[in-house]
Amino acid sequence: MLLIMYTRVDAQLFFVDPVKGSDNAPGSSAAPFASLEKAADAAAALPQGATITIRLAPGLHLLKNKVTITSKGAHLSDGRLIIEAAVMPDDTAWTPAKMPVIQSVSGNNNDPNHKFPHSVGLLIATNDVVLRGLKFTGNANPDVTYYYPVKKEDTLCHGLKISQCYFIGEKNAAPIQGAIWAHGPGTGVEHCIFYGCKNALLLFRGIKDFSLTHSIIYDAYEAAVWFGPFTAAFTFRDNIVSNCNFFWLRPENTYPEYTFSNSVIANNKHYTGIYRAAGGLLPIEKNNFKEERIRKTASVVLNEVELDGLKKGDLQLSSGSDGYDIPAGIFSSAIKQTR
Repeated sequence: MLLIMYTRVDAQLFFVDPVKGSDNAPGSSAAPFASLEKAADAAAALPQGATITIRLAPGLHLLKNKVTITSKGAHLSDGRLIIEAAVMPDDTAWTPAKMPVIQSVSGNNNDPNHKFPHSVGLLIATNDVVLRGLKFTGNANPDVTYYYPVKKEDTLCHGLKISQCYFIGEKNAAPIQGAIWAHGPGTGVEHCIFYGCKNALLLFRGIKDFSLTHSIIYDAYEAAVWFGPFTAAFTFRDNIVSNCNFFWLRPENTYPEYTFSNSVIANNKHYTGIYRAAGGLLPIEKNNFKEERIRKTASVVLNEVELDGLKKGDLQLSSGSDGYDIPAGIFSSAIKQTR
């Protein structure tokens, strides 16, 4: 009896099904919520310190406004908040159609005090948030120029982990200005695919304990990564970055000494550059970067939709692509990319 009572206090599971659910339901597996917004509100009302999981069924999850992920005591919670797919990519039953799709149709919903209008999908406003197994697409609202599917504004919040997610933008119809815009410490990204986003990662203030591993960034038409000053702990390995304008942007007059390892960084217009306080981007070759097993000459081929219109490989590396030996992509390193 004591064990059961402890489990109920320590963990909570909510279910969301956009087809079968109702926001008047309790959010159980038998009676799920219909919206992620309702599940986020229910999670925020739980006691501090609880580990909370929001599990999304397959289907289209429309965000009509930004969804704030928070907890009692703002960012003081000692627990974790997990938003995940009901069927994960490494599950044997997984197919691309079983991946929850998160699409915003909201207009600009930024804080009124922010310096430019933009739209946010998920606003992370608490510690230790995990996103996994989700597909984020762009915002097709014609009033929106700058859309950010995932944003963490508060530098005091730590621990944002994103794994096995897609971020897919279409610059002419449903653009993604920046797939992940995250300030503060403890941002980790692994086994994600960024395709057609103007920028994949935007990280500016209070950055430390950052990691990007086993991921593919393709066709970022401004930059794969904008990176601000950081103080400690940097991991970049087992990634594929190709067909981008800039691979890496850093602030002017900074010369960080972080290390890039075991990755393909090829066919980008510019390797590195700086962003200036007065505005503007400038290619630059003077770097203090350390490079270990970096391939800068390569032919990167993704499995994309072809003439028959069928999805084959769902943007994974083609078996004939350079870098296929690197375990980057939506599946964990234990799963073959040819699955």
